[in-house]
Amino acid sequence: MEKGREVTNMKKTLIVFMLLSLVALPLVAGAQGDLDLGLVSGDESGADAIGLGDANLKDTINSIIKVILSFLGILAVVVILWGGFIWMTAMGDEAKVDKAKTLIIAGIVGIVIILSAYAIAAFVINSANNAVTA
Repeated sequence: MEKGREVTNMKKTLIVFMLLSLVALPLVAGAQGDLDLGLVSGDESGADAIGLGDANLKDTINSIIKVILSFLGILAVVVILWGGFIWMTAMGDEAKVDKAKTLIIAGIVGIVIILSAYAIAAFVINSANNAVTA
């Protein structure tokens, strides 16, 4: 009974730690000066104030795709880490080990799909850009 409570507490602690990490990453990036929140400074106004003024469509689409695929990549890594955590806390239970193996394999397949999607998106964007500019 006591081990079950410890595992439950460990799971809760791990979930809280992961959520705090996801919240803290943008804050750390902002503290380093790499994060531009697009706040109005000086005499900027309108679209320039929020950073929409001078980017072309290709760069905007490319940025959106990178953000979405980066989020999915983080999600796949979390799935792999969760599978590893389940495996480490399985204590010899074959059902938990099988579940952990399934999660790890799913995470690896997810990363392969995400990298393939990035490669395909980059190819399509570059091909469309070359077709328009040529």
